[in-house]
Amino acid sequence: MSVNGEAVRVTTETDQTDEPGWEVDPDDDWALAVVATVGRQLRLRREAAGMRVGDFAVAVGYGDDLVYKIESGKRIPRPEYLDTADELFNAGGLISAMKEDVKKVRYPKKVRDLAQMEGRAVELQLYDPVNIHGLLQTPDYTQALFRMRRPRYAEEEVERGVAARMARKSVFERDSAPELSFVQDEWTLRRRLGGTMVVRQQLEHLLELGQLPNVEIQVMPMDREEHAGVDGAIEVLKFEDGTAVGRSPGVAHGRPVSDPRQLRILELRYGIIRAQALTPRESAVFIDQLLGET
Repeated sequence: MSVNGEAVRVTTETDQTDEPGWEVDPDDDWALAVVATVGRQLRLRREAAGMRVGDFAVAVGYGDDLVYKIESGKRIPRPEYLDTADELFNAGGLISAMKEDVKKVRYPKKVRDLAQMEGRAVELQLYDPVNIHGLLQTPDYTQALFRMRRPRYAEEEVERGVAARMARKSVFERDSAPELSFVQDEWTLRRRLGGTMVVRQQLEHLLELGQLPNVEIQVMPMDREEHAGVDGAIEVLKFEDGTAVGRSPGVAHGRPVSDPRQLRILELRYGIIRAQALTPRESAVFIDQLLGET
């Protein structure tokens, strides 16, 4: 843009998006195809709108070079980039809808599909401080959570989300059942999300799952003065070949990691959380007491 006849560069936070982690893996054919398709659609939309690269770059707060990289399939666009483009080109949500595929491309191909990884894992260590973990949820509890999202989800989105989450529960039905360890904060069990009947059914479901020989559910009481889970949720999935994948908001900004050093951090934290929580037997008694109070 120009001020008093002189060119002035517009600098915004999104000018800094050319950073490690948003490039496309050159060995990931599916990711390359997705990003190339998204970039081509963005370019065609921009050209159809009669907007030059420089004008579009100013509108979205990016440098010209980054716009060229995204449109040529060399860079992964951020979600807010797609939302802004959707609005500028009056795409009616068609560009924003690309965020789902782009989100998958953002992660390395070997850790892209969580459900697939859970299906291959021989051991899962899972801590959720916000809600009852997805693998432990009943359909009604899951449905209640999706309907609480704001902005509101359309009914078909709710149904699709519930179906996808329930499909992950096939991990409990595998012939070669994995070892599953869960830690839940007490307050996630006390919240009346969805109403009394939904919560009662959810607590009963936890007691049933806790009786499976390969499942351990532990409760972290609210009266604990020390809690190693203050950095957020933890997931560690271990596979038969000795490899593992983990993620937590407190490590690598929540992106899946397979680096041994980062995995050790996650396993250390999870181990301490388990030690601080009630034992599985004590937890079952505690959940049963909550059920009686509900």
